[in-house]
Amino acid sequence: MIGVYVFLVVIIVQRIGELVIAKRNEQEMKKRGGIEVGEEHYFLFIVLHVAFFISLLIETYVRETGFTTNFASVLWSLFLLTQLLRIWSIKSLGKYWNTKIIIIPHEERVTTGPYKFLNHPNYLIVGVELFVIPFIVQAYYTALIFPLAHILLMFIRIPAENKALRRLS
Repeated sequence: MIGVYVFLVVIIVQRIGELVIAKRNEQEMKKRGGIEVGEEHYFLFIVLHVAFFISLLIETYVRETGFTTNFASVLWSLFLLTQLLRIWSIKSLGKYWNTKIIIIPHEERVTTGPYKFLNHPNYLIVGVELFVIPFIVQAYYTALIFPLAHILLMFIRIPAENKALRRLS
């Protein structure tokens, strides 16, 4: 069971590192005239992701779960794929990558990397992670609740982001 907690802590540390990058990019973007939109719903993402990790920790502790053996190779492969796609998305956006919606008027929209194929690849990646990570550690309630909550948030986030991105055109 200790391995499960090490796995979860590694993911939490990764997410904190991403928040550091996002904050740095946010400050730089705002210095260059970046405009933030969607502030009214951003807190919902914070709540969702913090609650996700709390739920994982509680469910794995209470149910004394370990790593799954059911479909383990498929789940681990999906997890590794999401990590590679996550890094590709972040690298492709570079100085524009952020957890917030911030646009800089008169700058070009990024259409390279996974953004060549999908408008919002990171949201798909996160949705898959919110399902796969709990399954890997047998936190089945978490695997059910949080992907659904993520999908509901996408009904707010994606239209807000698309509207902001149209301002770049």
